[in-house]
Amino acid sequence: MTDVSSEQELLEFLYACPVGLIECNAAGEIGLMNPHAMQHLLPLAGARDASNLFSAFEQHAPELRSMAATFEPATGKICDGHRIFVELGLGRQGLTPKVLACTLVKLGPDRLMATLADISQQVVQENRLRQADTWFATLLDDAQGYAALTITPKGEIASANSCFLRQTGHAPADVTGHNLADVLSTDVPGDDMRLDEQLVIAGREGWHLQEGWQRRADGERYWCQRLVVARSSADSLKPRRFSVVLRDVPRREAATADLRRLLTCDHLTGAANRRHFSQMMAKAQGRWRDLREPLSLIALDLDHFKAVNDSHGHSAGDTLLCRVTEVCTALLPPSGIFARLGGEEFGVLLPRHRLEQAMALAEQLRAEIATVAVETSGGVLQVTASLGCATLEEADGSIDALIALADKRLYAAKRAGRNQVFDIRSDVA
Repeated sequence: MTDVSSEQELLEFLYACPVGLIECNAAGEIGLMNPHAMQHLLPLAGARDASNLFSAFEQHAPELRSMAATFEPATGKICDGHRIFVELGLGRQGLTPKVLACTLVKLGPDRLMATLADISQQVVQENRLRQADTWFATLLDDAQGYAALTITPKGEIASANSCFLRQTGHAPADVTGHNLADVLSTDVPGDDMRLDEQLVIAGREGWHLQEGWQRRADGERYWCQRLVVARSSADSLKPRRFSVVLRDVPRREAATADLRRLLTCDHLTGAANRRHFSQMMAKAQGRWRDLREPLSLIALDLDHFKAVNDSHGHSAGDTLLCRVTEVCTALLPPSGIFARLGGEEFGVLLPRHRLEQAMALAEQLRAEIATVAVETSGGVLQVTASLGCATLEEADGSIDALIALADKRLYAAKRAGRNQVFDIRSDVA
């Protein structure tokens, strides 16, 4: 085989290969890329450096850079099928959000190989199968392990079976007439749906299922699957009673805490990653649609952060990002989600928060970020942030429009001088 034929065969292989292939050095400078990789990578890079793998993904998977930098073996797989959520929310025009799977392999001290594949449909199927699995498990598992109750539309217990006593320690006669949420302490702060909210959805759609913490009579918490089913009379569509089924189940997350952290957290800062943020936004959007519960978003971007990396290096920049995440997370309400969306951009999702509450928190975040100081060999490093707030109400229920509006206000804050929260009262657009 001649050198020319080998080169032709390589080119033919690269063009025909059904996945994206990228070869680059340890700093991410791309030396080879096939057409499929270009198709995925170039639209994501935008104005950033498309000739560098890490720069091109800075907005969507900033963790790739630190994952490669901290991989110590001489050769080996740095990540396998690492999921990159390209779009937040439902995707453009309501289509399936695009998700890429990236496998990054270290071939030598200064040589990396990356593969990219579009797994958007696979992710959709996985979500459907997970929902079906939960439902079938509820139907098919040991029926003797269920506690069954009847409650009124106000949540008051009308009756309970003997298994309720075995599962919770509460005798049915002692709790009849009491509110189920009070008996089991179900309405704790967090992102779980409250019992009264579950009743609203079950009343409209027939049933609702969720998992969450509940409390037994002796104070012990346990992980419980709770199914609420509406019971209507023949002469009225309005539910007159609800059947509730409680099932004591192992908390799957507890056994896979490390995996869950890897799937939901940004590799560098520990903030939520884009994937988790996207899932939480979709969930919150459902609650807004079902219950008209307020939902706000804060878009946050550090000012002049490129100059930090250029002047002090990526290590100092990474330390600064971690400190910013630390101070911001400490200010979050229980249901708030703080996520690193890419590079120096962050998002704060605030269920049950109206615009004025979001703006008040944004001002707290801005002030706290301005106090962060990192010691470097070149002196003390500080940074400021610009922020924009928006609500799903203003965006007519569209996640894409919500993100666009918060971003628009964020960049208006930058144009107005940075280190500030955009004042909604000055928004004339």
